[in-house]
Amino acid sequence: MKRVFALLALMLLTGARDPILVPDVSQHEVQVRQGFTGTELLLFGAILTPEGTRAGQDYDIVVVLEGPARPLVLREKRKVAGMWVNADSTNLRSVPSFYAVASNRPIHDIVDERTAAIYELGLDSLQLSPSDSIDPDSQTHFAQGLVGLMARQGLYKQDDHAVTINGQVLYQARIALPSSVQTGTYTAETFAISHGRVVASAIARVAVSKQGFERAVADFSQHQAVAYGVLAVLLSVFMGWLAGRLFALV
Repeated sequence: MKRVFALLALMLLTGARDPILVPDVSQHEVQVRQGFTGTELLLFGAILTPEGTRAGQDYDIVVVLEGPARPLVLREKRKVAGMWVNADSTNLRSVPSFYAVASNRPIHDIVDERTAAIYELGLDSLQLSPSDSIDPDSQTHFAQGLVGLMARQGLYKQDDHAVTINGQVLYQARIALPSSVQTGTYTAETFAISHGRVVASAIARVAVSKQGFERAVADFSQHQAVAYGVLAVLLSVFMGWLAGRLFALV
């Protein structure tokens, strides 16, 4: 809240005439420890005039929370002669590890398809650019498959009624992070939209990091990859031997 009030004070000194968004997040750091079952972020803020007063018109609010992006090889499996085998594949340059969009009403009622695609508002407008040449139909097919897979894992989500707006000044939205979230910096971007046009946007950031035993294991696997691999193999062999001995005694 201190950050919000500080930005409101700074906003009074600007000469801009466009409305200004002042966003914040309930947690700027999420620590993943042993037994972590996920958490819920509260994204909130205000939309005001440069003078710090209530904006003189109605606005829609869309909030997008996006996790660190990474390249990804996406393969499609098909059943051939009773067996599942790899079929077509494509390389994607930048795939968000987490993507959630929240709005105060359905996005297709707020903006047109072109604006939604430009700002990537909604699962249907998420840009998953392939790194190799691929025809548009195949690109759409792979994109829909990936979005569906990530949605079933709770990593991609869209809620058209998650944002509440009070007096066309204050807004808030709650977005749940599952236990399987990737570490890294997450961006929470808020868009104020009037008559189908984005009139203001602002970004807040959330750091997700591992702590305790999980962090020690992650650091060991990254900095001592060979030793980590050898230890994993030895541990697997030992567990197999131990299981065999236990079953032999039964």
